[in-house]
Amino acid sequence: MFLFSKFALQGEVKWTFIIPCCGIQCDSARSVCARGLRWYDRSPMHAESFEDERVQARYWIETAYPLQQAAEIMAGEQSTGTFVRVPGETDELRQRHAARVESIEERESVTSPSLPGAGAPKPGGSHPVYRRAEVTLSWPVSNMGPSLPNLLATVAGNLFELKPFSGLKLLDVTFSTSFRQRYPGPQFGVEGTRRLCGVFERPVIGTIIKPSVGLSPQATAEAVEALAEGGIDFIKDDELQADGPHCPFEERLRAVMRVINRHADKTGRKIMYACNITGEIDEMLRRHDVVEAAGGTCVMVSLNSVGLPALTVLRRNCRLAIHGHRNGWGIYSRSPAIGMSYIAYQKFWRLAGVDHMHVNGLRNKFCEDDASVIASARECLTPMFPEPGRGCEVMPVFSSGQSVLQAADTYQALGSTDLIFACGGGIAAHPGGVGAGVRAIRQAWEAAVEGVPLSEYAQNHQELQQAIGRFAAA
Repeated sequence: MFLFSKFALQGEVKWTFIIPCCGIQCDSARSVCARGLRWYDRSPMHAESFEDERVQARYWIETAYPLQQAAEIMAGEQSTGTFVRVPGETDELRQRHAARVESIEERESVTSPSLPGAGAPKPGGSHPVYRRAEVTLSWPVSNMGPSLPNLLATVAGNLFELKPFSGLKLLDVTFSTSFRQRYPGPQFGVEGTRRLCGVFERPVIGTIIKPSVGLSPQATAEAVEALAEGGIDFIKDDELQADGPHCPFEERLRAVMRVINRHADKTGRKIMYACNITGEIDEMLRRHDVVEAAGGTCVMVSLNSVGLPALTVLRRNCRLAIHGHRNGWGIYSRSPAIGMSYIAYQKFWRLAGVDHMHVNGLRNKFCEDDASVIASARECLTPMFPEPGRGCEVMPVFSSGQSVLQAADTYQALGSTDLIFACGGGIAAHPGGVGAGVRAIRQAWEAAVEGVPLSEYAQNHQELQQAIGRFAAA
C-alpha cells in the first residue's frame, strides 16, 4: 500500500508517496523514484499527437437483434452512449468520440441461445432466431489515451454482460502507433532469449521442476543438478511454487543458482532459470533484484494474477527476461461463446513487456485443440506493427503433456524452431533418467528438422527409442 502525504511548494499543492519496497519519499511529478525505480512513463504524449489514431477490435457475436442494431449497441455502450440519449451528448461530441461500426460479416443462425440470460427485441415473436456475425468496431485513441488497462476496459469491458447478446467473444485487437511509442515491449524476445541460453538453430529445450510443490530448496537444487548434467537449456518453477515455508523463495533461488553458476563455469553456457517472482509489485521488484544479484537471467510471472499495470512496472525496471505464464487462461477461452481469443490476449502482454508466452502444446492435457495452439504460437512470432525494428515478437512456450512424440508435428505445423519446448513428465519420466530424457527430446527435434521419421531416427539413438516406448504406451 502506498502512503501519501500532501505539502505546499511555492504555492502549489504537491503530493509525496512512500514506496513500500524502499521507504523513500518521492515526488509524484517524477516517473523515477529516488531509488531509481520507474513507476510509469511520464514522457509527454499530448492529445494532438494521436488525435487521428484509432484502435480496432474484432468480435464474434450471437444475437436475436438485427445485426446492425446489435453492433450499434456495442459501439454506444463502450463509448459515448447509454440506453438513452442524455443531455450533453451532442452531435459534435458523438462525431469526435463515438465508437464506429467498421464492418459486419454475417455468419450462420441458430434457434437457441448459446448463453443464458439473453434478451430478444420486442415484439420478437415466441421463437427468436439468433444470428451470428463477426463485427469490427473502432475507437479514437483520444478516448482512452495510449493506455493498456484503459484500452482493455474499452474493448473488453461491459460488452460481455449486455442482454441483447447470447454470445460475444473478442477475437483480435489492432493497436495504433502511439501504443508502440508508449510501451517498451519485450526486452529480449526471441533473439535475446537464444543469446542468453546459448542455443541457436534449434528449440530451447526446457522443463518444469516436478513435483510442483513440496520439495525443499536443497531437493529442488538436486533436481536442477540432474537436469543440468543432462544438458537442459531452460528450467522453470511451477506457477504454484512461490514463497512458502517449506521452500522459501530466497533459499530456493540461492540453492538453484549455486548449481547453475557452477555448471556455467564448467561448460561456458548458463541454463536459463525462470524463477517465479509473482507477488505484490514491491515483492516482485525486490525478488527481481535478488535473482539478478544471484546471476539469474530470467524471472517468471503469473500474468493473470498480477495484471497489466504490475507487469508494466516490472518491465520498466527489469534487466532480465520475463517469462509470462498464462495460468487461469481457460476462464477466457474455454467457451466458444464468450471471452477472448489468445490472438487478442497475448498482444496486450507483448506490448507490456513479456519475452515468453505460453501457448499450450499439441495433444495437450487440456481442452485446447492443435489448430488453436499453432495459431497462438504463430501470432507470438508475428510482428504487431508494420514498422521495422520493434514488432514485439516473443518466444512461444510449448508445454502441457509434451514429449518426443509431438516434436515432428510441432515443427511441421509451425515451420520454425523459434520456441521453448518444455517437457515435465516427458523428461522426468524417461526410463533412463532425466539426462536421457533431455537427450531424447533433442534427438526428436533433430529428426523433425532433418525430416527423418521418428522411428527411423530412433534406430541409432537409444534414448529416443526408449522414450518412444515409454510415452507411446502412456
